Amino acid sequence: MSFVVETTTPNGFPVKLQTGLFINNEFVKGSSTIDTINPSNGKVIAAVQAAEQADIEKAVDAAEKAFEGPWSELAANERAALMYKLADLVDKNNEEISQIETLDNGKGITFSRHVDVKQFATSIRYYAGWADKIQGKVIDTKGALSYTRHEPIGVCAAIIPWNFPIMMMGWKLGPALATGNTVIVKTSELTPLSALKVAELVVEAGFPPGVINIITGYGAIAGDALARHMRIGKVAFTGSTAVGRKIMEASAQSNLKKITLELGGKSPNIIFDDADVDQAVRWAHRGIFFNHGQTCCAGSRVLVQSGVYDEFLKKFQEYTKQTKLGNPHNDDTFQGPQVSQTQFDRIMGYIEKGKNEGATCFMGGNRWGEEGYFIEPTVFTDVKQDMTIVQEEIFGPVVVVSKFDTVEEGIKMANDTEYGLAAAIFTRDNARSIDVSNKLKAGTVWVNCYNELDYNTPFGGFRQSGIGRENGEYALENYYQVKVVKVESLITNGVK
Repeated sequence: MSFVVETTTPNGFPVKLQTGLFINNEFVKGSSTIDTINPSNGKVIAAVQAAEQADIEKAVDAAEKAFEGPWSELAANERAALMYKLADLVDKNNEEISQIETLDNGKGITFSRHVDVKQFATSIRYYAGWADKIQGKVIDTKGALSYTRHEPIGVCAAIIPWNFPIMMMGWKLGPALATGNTVIVKTSELTPLSALKVAELVVEAGFPPGVINIITGYGAIAGDALARHMRIGKVAFTGSTAVGRKIMEASAQSNLKKITLELGGKSPNIIFDDADVDQAVRWAHRGIFFNHGQTCCAGSRVLVQSGVYDEFLKKFQEYTKQTKLGNPHNDDTFQGPQVSQTQFDRIMGYIEKGKNEGATCFMGGNRWGEEGYFIEPTVFTDVKQDMTIVQEEIFGPVVVVSKFDTVEEGIKMANDTEYGLAAAIFTRDNARSIDVSNKLKAGTVWVNCYNELDYNTPFGGFRQSGIGRENGEYALENYYQVKVVKVESLITNGVK
């Protein structure tokens, strides 16, 4: 049975969509189906197969069999060779995967090409280089040889979000495969299509059946089943803090599986009086409106020192007015639609709440266009620290701009949040940048830039923004277990 659907993008690019569950290197039927929607017009793209408990069992069986058999029998450099080949195939098919990502998610095609799909290949290639360098150590102990081994966990689950579907899959697949695990990827029910296209390439690259399995399903059904499964030893999740708590709870109630959580944020972007204001404006715009504000580390709170507040606000308004909204398949589109009707309604609800609580809607605040889930870039001023739009993650193109006087006040305002994923500082004073960076409660601090993420530097949060780190060498620790082996000296003729 074929699960291929052929269609074209709004700009006429032909794409072939895979819509089955990818289990054991085959596309198979699921227990139900889910319609995936084009957020640019609200119309159905295709119906994809959805996994429920019985399908999860089949995926776990396949992953477990692969781990206990062919995958563990491969040498580390042989696993790496397969990973390199997958990365090369993704690069080769970048345009079609990018078109699918934009069709399904709504992000600008330029970003799909040069950020999301490219980053998937880069991450896989980077971790392929680590595969034969994951080593234990010999420890000097009295009377025995003592050494450690870094052993794979076994079957891992990766629950990926809808805002960066293919990129987040690469962040999780890379370290899991490099350390010798097998993986079940659960896509978001909103954006399954790019991951399923990559599944075709998994077979072409030559991975043994069951090493990589890619399924779609609702979080409350398929996600919960993965988090509770007794034969899954690790779950990596990116999403909301509320769902992250449910993942932790499910792990605790089942087999205490290892978890990493990359969760929400309400990140501050602090602009000091001595900053290059034009530079700060450009990066602040990117910090909040990149990916339509649907970014966990979005700079959704801009804190501006009083000496440059008026200048910044005027220039920020002028720069934001130039934001190109529209068809995400056009090369020059910066901001496309929000991912779904639910997300659109949620953001518009926050905008109304901001107005009702007394904040000034300085610009934007409205629907853009007549179809799809587009929202104007929105800027609030005259906000107070206890307002909902200041404290809660909106996950859309909405930013609050606040004024502060002293460095100490700016730091206090920046840290006044339950989150701690990221922060940014704009200043010409190097000593200040280091001092303030050290005092900010955030997993990543950018200085004179924003949203600069690299495959080889760790990413993760403080506080309620998560547990563990993704990217770089630090991510490997999430996917192996440390075993100590102690060997006593041989005994000859009863004498040690």
